[in-house]
Amino acid sequence: MENMNGAGPYGDSGSTSVSKMVQKLSQRYRYFLDKTTPHTTGRWLALLALLVIYGVRVYLLKGFYIVTYALGIFNLNLLLGFLTPQVDPELEGPTLPSRKEDEFRPFVRRLPEFKFWYSSFKAQLLGFVVTFFPVFDVPVFWPILLMYWLVLFFVTMKRQIKHMIKYRYIPFSLGKKSYSKGGGKAGKSDK
Repeated sequence: MENMNGAGPYGDSGSTSVSKMVQKLSQRYRYFLDKTTPHTTGRWLALLALLVIYGVRVYLLKGFYIVTYALGIFNLNLLLGFLTPQVDPELEGPTLPSRKEDEFRPFVRRLPEFKFWYSSFKAQLLGFVVTFFPVFDVPVFWPILLMYWLVLFFVTMKRQIKHMIKYRYIPFSLGKKSYSKGGGKAGKSDK
């Protein structure tokens, strides 16, 4: 028999305790993510370790090539988002400086580094878990998948590099001048 407020015969305490537990787990998860945000090198090394573990597992099982191909396509898509500016100059006009007298505007990625890492890490974990279920081990001739992925990678990167050259942007900050808040250069001093 239901109460007037629509709760079941046992009241609402079961669903509130579950929601409190889910909220607490969510807060701990968010806390963990916030703690890992500044540790860029450690995060990427963890992803690399997960990729190696996944690769060894697929090699030993001699299967799950479709899953690996899907992970490769997904990570290629993430890489493109990471290398592409947030505002595409082809669609909305050149917002990046194309001449020396143009105003400097920093490169803003369509996909920030943390979201790139986070999405890739989640995908790798999902791919690793999927390898425990034989239903996802579809028999395919893997050299064709590898060849198709390599062609797709090279064509996509060629197009992306042409786009970077045409609109004169570099999506990496390696070798670029950086300035501190005080107005002076940060990093190496010119002695």
